[in-house]
Amino acid sequence: MVNSSRAAPWFVALGAIAAFIGVGAGAFGAHALKDALAPDLMRSYLTAVQYQLIHALGLIAVGVSERVFGGSVLIKLSGFMMLLGLVLFCGSLYVLALTGLRRVGLITPVGGIAFLVGWLCLAVGIGWGTLRAKAL
Repeated sequence: MVNSSRAAPWFVALGAIAAFIGVGAGAFGAHALKDALAPDLMRSYLTAVQYQLIHALGLIAVGVSERVFGGSVLIKLSGFMMLLGLVLFCGSLYVLALTGLRRVGLITPVGGIAFLVGWLCLAVGIGWGTLRAKAL
């Protein structure tokens, strides 16, 4: 089933942009920050890069899924939750690592929950789209 969704290309493009920034952030961390950050802050920074790259691919998967399984509300919500997770989870870890402000780490779990909700919405949205297609 191929269904046209206007949001699909945006999620793919945003995923590609997030991947681009993630690769740049990883290179920056490996070269410019390797001796500048304390080991615990470097681990936080690298965790942010890792999760950013994983969820950049997740956003691309959301866009593709919208096209293949239909533009369900759950699949769209999945993309928005992954975007929110990128900002809150990865963003807070980048700020923590680069500034040492530990209080910003209080935001990180909220971003992690957004990631979890995003993946769950994607799974259920694809399942619902598959069931709907079989019923038609």
